[in-house]
Amino acid sequence: MKIISPQQITHYIASLTQLLINCVDKDSSIGFIPPLSNEDAQQYWKEVNDDLASKNKLIFLAIKDDNILGCVQLSLAIKANALHRAEIEKLMVNKHVRGQGIAKSLMLALEKTAILENRSLLVLDTRKGDIASNLYKNLGYIIGGEIPNFAQNSNGKLESTLYFYKII
Repeated sequence: MKIISPQQITHYIASLTQLLINCVDKDSSIGFIPPLSNEDAQQYWKEVNDDLASKNKLIFLAIKDDNILGCVQLSLAIKANALHRAEIEKLMVNKHVRGQGIAKSLMLALEKTAILENRSLLVLDTRKGDIASNLYKNLGYIIGGEIPNFAQNSNGKLESTLYFYKII
C-alpha cells in the first residue's frame, strides 16, 4: 500500500480515472451513476488533488506493475471538536481483481495511518446490501444507523445507506 502526495496524483491520473470508471460501471456506490465519462472522472481526481494539497485528505493505493488495483481515501476532520475522527471515502477495487484481499489491505493500512494521525474514530457509509458491508463488519465496524432513500442507483431507484463507525 502506498500513500500518494499531490505531486504524485498526476502520475496516476489515467489509472485512477480508469479505476473510477470501472467501479462506477460495476454499480459501486461511490457517488456516481453510470455511465461516467472520462472527462468527469478526471475532473473528480483533480478536485481530490486540491484536497490532498490542503492535507485534509490522504489517498491509499494498491499498485502492481504501476497499475492501480484499488484505492481508498481518508478525509481528516478539521473542526476543532472533531480532530479525533476521520471519514473513510470511496473504497474502490478494480472488478478484475476483487476477492483477493485488496480492499482489506487498503483498510488496514488506512487504519494504521489514522492512528498515526491521532484519529480514534473512523466513520463511513455505504449502500445497504452492498458487498462492502460484509468487509466492514469483518473488520470490526459497527452499524450506527440507516437512512432510507439516501442515494439514487443507476436505475433511478432510491436506496438506503448504512453508517458504520469504528473506535480505533
